[in-house]
Amino acid sequence: MRELCDVSGFDELQTKGFEVEGKNLLLVKHRDEFYLYENSCPHRSIPLEWQPDQFLDFEKTFIQCATHGALFKIDTGECIAGPCVADSLTAVPFQKQGNRILIDL
Repeated sequence: MRELCDVSGFDELQTKGFEVEGKNLLLVKHRDEFYLYENSCPHRSIPLEWQPDQFLDFEKTFIQCATHGALFKIDTGECIAGPCVADSLTAVPFQKQGNRILIDL
């Protein structure tokens, strides 16, 4: 396991992108829980963000693909609107120990 980041001070609905061992990842905090996904739209396998660390729609309700407008549920990664409906973001397993997010890729 390796440390991805320290999440002390990570705000509700804050998102952050990472590149680890050639994989692009996104981390989001929602309802005091953390969710980690591959930063790749299932429609075209392209990064989701429109600006660095900006993965949510305007209302901060869904993860949004900036290219196609697809919307994904934060807590499940399921696509609910756009060209990839019924697909999902790929969840990345992690452990939270204290304020640290640990991953094993």
